[in-house]
Amino acid sequence: MAMVMVVRYVVAISGASGAIYGIRLLQELKGERILVMSRTAREIIPAETDYTVEQVESMADQVFSDDEMFASIASGSFRYEAMFVAPCSESSVAKFANGIADTLISRAASVCIKENRRLVLLVRETPKSAIMLENELKLARLGVTIVDANPGFYPRPRTVSDIVDIVVGRCLDQVGIEHSLYERWKRRRIVPPDARTVLRSRA
Repeated sequence: MAMVMVVRYVVAISGASGAIYGIRLLQELKGERILVMSRTAREIIPAETDYTVEQVESMADQVFSDDEMFASIASGSFRYEAMFVAPCSESSVAKFANGIADTLISRAASVCIKENRRLVLLVRETPKSAIMLENELKLARLGVTIVDANPGFYPRPRTVSDIVDIVVGRCLDQVGIEHSLYERWKRRRIVPPDARTVLRSRA
């Protein structure tokens, strides 16, 4: 009998501003979605978005609390494609970089690192201290992908949702997931202002 491969993704929402990033990831990911939220994230969601915690939980196939240390994602033997921490607080970054696994989010991230799985951190903090930068550098050297919540403006975003989708799309790009959340860069002919006047006069 052939084995059926289940595509799974873990989405962790930490206590940083920007809960909408994790919500959009849940909406865009295909396959089984496993969600874990910190206590602070549960407070931030209704404060920053139009969603309730219950609505966000309904977007996932499995939901764990951050103190459920016996959850499946706490074990290296449990398989999944990638883990996203979106948004990722610098406090979480510090834990991941220093091997502190005292919550389910930090334990699951630790598992990703030791098992050489894809771990994408959507960091939402600026400016950054030298401590923060050193922690991020340490993780990057271990193969962790650090994505700042820093949108490109070449797709000409018009709304906050457009900006969010650009950042979420870049997260999906890191694990090879196809999407149409933003228009990718295309080389455009740049016409200097003076040349535009000449072209209009010839029309």
